[in-house]
Amino acid sequence: MRKRVLSDKLKTSNMVKVLLCNDVRKLGWFGDIVEVNQGYARNYLLPQGLAKIATKDNIKSLAKEKAVRAEQRIKEVNRLAEIAKKVEGAEAVLAAKANEQGVLFGSITAGNIAANLREQGFEVADEIVELPHHIKQIGTHTVILSFTDDVTATVKVTIVPEGAPIASEQKEAPQEIKESE
Repeated sequence: MRKRVLSDKLKTSNMVKVLLCNDVRKLGWFGDIVEVNQGYARNYLLPQGLAKIATKDNIKSLAKEKAVRAEQRIKEVNRLAEIAKKVEGAEAVLAAKANEQGVLFGSITAGNIAANLREQGFEVADEIVELPHHIKQIGTHTVILSFTDDVTATVKVTIVPEGAPIASEQKEAPQEIKESE
């Protein structure tokens, strides 16, 4: 009896094919037919309007729109690649309160970094800044900006103690002292 129940469960698949009505990150693009768990389709994709059950009629109705969206997606990726080229190697300098050991009283978040880069004229949204954890130490840190899965840029983030001179001013100050001696 038990063997029969297990074999019946293996025969019935828990997967269903759906047609995506919107781009879904890490799943697929508009018009793609993907196979997902029934629960994921029933509880999330279908009620949110992100997908429809893949039938011939639904596939035909979205065919023209799929081509238009593919062209728009290519243009958007090219635009993001241009932005990534411009921001590559940029430096964000942020001041924060810290103790004598260089530990920040708060932390620097992705939003702080993105805001600083926007002030410099770069198109950077908060969600593209990838931080494995918040920055809690003074110093220079390397941060990756992920515009899409294929388009990334690397920026340098320098954290200085609040009220301290910026790095370029620090280099000039010792020279002035030497000249006065």
